[in-house]
Amino acid sequence: LKGVSAGRVVLETRPSWAPIGAAHFHEMVAQGYYDQCKFFRVVPNFVVQFGIAAEPNNPLKQQYQQPLIDDPVLHSNVRGTVSYATSGKNTRRFQLFINTRKLGNTNLDKEGFAPFAQVVEGMDFIDMINDEYRQKPKQGKIQKE
Repeated sequence: LKGVSAGRVVLETRPSWAPIGAAHFHEMVAQGYYDQCKFFRVVPNFVVQFGIAAEPNNPLKQQYQQPLIDDPVLHSNVRGTVSYATSGKNTRRFQLFINTRKLGNTNLDKEGFAPFAQVVEGMDFIDMINDEYRQKPKQGKIQKE
């Protein structure tokens, strides 16, 4: 974070927006998958991304290899909403992003990114996440280390 060492961020899931994504997120949180996850991709005025397991050998990565079926987009990717990152149709698994653009990222709606949650507290801390490395981190390397 720029200028502070920690901050509290609270997400509220919205199962009516994306029931499959919300249920998967609840299950992963209950299992502790996101404990100690770091934000690894920050694109200013677009998104911050997280969801790579803090421990490379996290057994939950193996347990949840099956990607999720996409939810239809029922709510727009407005500022503060949370969606799964994908690499194509029906490929959602662990990685998430928070929309940070002031006017929202509604262009992501037509690409199939279905928000399932929103930041209800701490968006000011999300805005302070260090964007120095932007998209440079190599996800494959992060996942192995």
